[in-house]
Amino acid sequence: MSLTAGSKLAEMSIRAGLVPALLVLALGGCALIPGGTPPPGIGTGAIELVDTPFFPQERYQCGPAALMTVLTDSGAQVSLDAQVEQVYLPGREGSLQAELVAATRAAGRIPYQLDRSIQAIRMELEAGRPVLVLQNLGVSWYPRWHYAVVVGVDPEASQVVLRSGTQSRRITDAQTFMYTWRRSDYWALVVLRPGELPENPDKHRYYQALSALEETGHFGEARDAWQAALERWPGDAIALFGMANAELALGNFAAAESLYRQLLVQNPASPAVRNNLAHALARQGLKPQAIEQLNLALDAVLDDEFMRRELQDSLMEIQKAPEIQPPVHN
Repeated sequence: MSLTAGSKLAEMSIRAGLVPALLVLALGGCALIPGGTPPPGIGTGAIELVDTPFFPQERYQCGPAALMTVLTDSGAQVSLDAQVEQVYLPGREGSLQAELVAATRAAGRIPYQLDRSIQAIRMELEAGRPVLVLQNLGVSWYPRWHYAVVVGVDPEASQVVLRSGTQSRRITDAQTFMYTWRRSDYWALVVLRPGELPENPDKHRYYQALSALEETGHFGEARDAWQAALERWPGDAIALFGMANAELALGNFAAAESLYRQLLVQNPASPAVRNNLAHALARQGLKPQAIEQLNLALDAVLDDEFMRRELQDSLMEIQKAPEIQPPVHN
């Protein structure tokens, strides 16, 4: 079997440093908290994405409504009924963050968790992207979890503008917003189109998001996303590997082969790259060359039982596969 970019991440011991998703429910509600001065990082000058769509929530369904807002704004073709079915948990009268993230991937979009700062939200707004946030509108001993979408900030007025609940333009004091947002550990999500990067990307976190998208089967979208990563970080091994895997999954075997060979120039000892190169060669009818790559990889991983099993499985698969006529190049 071919290995994913997630496998490559593990092989190269990259750690994304992600904050684990909070296992909390969004239960809606309202609360008034005394305001204050504009929080640091909110910037200067008002900005508001006035064309952001709005989907008023039904009872307890702020998660589907907020998700629908950011997905529709990204151009995804989705329906509110479908989002309710995917993310709303009737027995708990709310939505988990993990469901929102999974539904975003299912729509062919990239869910990217922002840095935990109002500055990160402002930067995305300046790029034209609304930001989905989780708030606690209650108190610590009686939480009232609520999803909303930030569409604007006004530092001079110390205000944050939200698509929230049944209000298309809820104006909240900036300090009140920070207080309610803090209780979710500043959880904020931006929805990226394939080919977009967040304004201040954490490379490892972004790669984790792309690897997860790849695993949903959205290979065309994954290819566009990995291409954008390569434009930002030229020659990066993880991005090359992800791009090659997307080309392989799309049936572009020669393109995948070329990318895997670029990687071998950087790291000739990589068994994951040789494994996937073997699959690209075999799909082009180059079975002897594919078997040669697998044998080279097996010779390099004598002490790695997991990788040896993966390579042996690939070897058996390729050996048993019917012969394919190699392409003719003019």
